[in-house]
Amino acid sequence: QVQLVESGGGLVQPGGSLRLSCAASGSIANFNVVGWFRQAPGRQREPIATMAISGRQYYSDSMKGRVTISRDSAKNTLYLQMNSLKLGDTAVYYCAAYRSSGTLWGQGTQVTVSS
Repeated sequence: QVQLVESGGGLVQPGGSLRLSCAASGSIANFNVVGWFRQAPGRQREPIATMAISGRQYYSDSMKGRVTISRDSAKNTLYLQMNSLKLGDTAVYYCAAYRSSGTLWGQGTQVTVSS
């Protein structure tokens, strides 16, 4: 069973940047979709950016233009570059990998945007 471990979260000032990483314990090349989600206190988990096996990418309206999803297949690692962070981006960020047998989730990494 492939496991996902996120890292790179932390405290950042408004307007700052962070790069999140999601290291997989095995190959994620055959997952249909991989991506990043976030969950703020009192809110539902929402998708931020996803990448299909075809290469097609999706970005949420709330973060489009400020985030970029990428992957390094050789390292089995997924990344999320986040720029121009806002107070409202404070949340726990999760990576996920989906295939027909189910969805894998990481444990999450906290991102706090505060001055």
